[in-house]
Amino acid sequence: MHAKPMLLASMVCAALLGAGCGDRASNDTVARNTDRVTPPASTSPSTPMAPSTTASPATPPASTAGARAAEAIDDTALTAKVKTALVAEPGLKSTSIDVSTKDAVVTLSGNVATSTDRAKARQVAENVAGVKNVVDNMNAKS
Repeated sequence: MHAKPMLLASMVCAALLGAGCGDRASNDTVARNTDRVTPPASTSPSTPMAPSTTASPATPPASTAGARAAEAIDDTALTAKVKTALVAEPGLKSTSIDVSTKDAVVTLSGNVATSTDRAKARQVAENVAGVKNVVDNMNAKS
């Protein structure tokens, strides 16, 4: 009836929400204000101090931050595509398969019923457009 489309829609929504809630490494800071005002060697009380206009070398260029954001969005989209493909695969119980993506490398983990299901899940993930590689961390119960 309507159970499979509803399940599929729920999985896609959960994938998108879950991917956005992941832990971020400390180097994922997009921008940081590191400008410091340093007084000249000798200042008189009547000389106003101007803030430094040069960016600190620790501040990443805007293009780098934008590229990281685009990669994160691409990884989130790939995760959602893989989860959708797994749900749509006939005969595969994909609800116990966890999917994560980093730099277009998809990692599958969790438990599946058989080694056939494990191979099928891996093949489905490998066939999703944009996936560079699949890391198989799944366990087959039999």
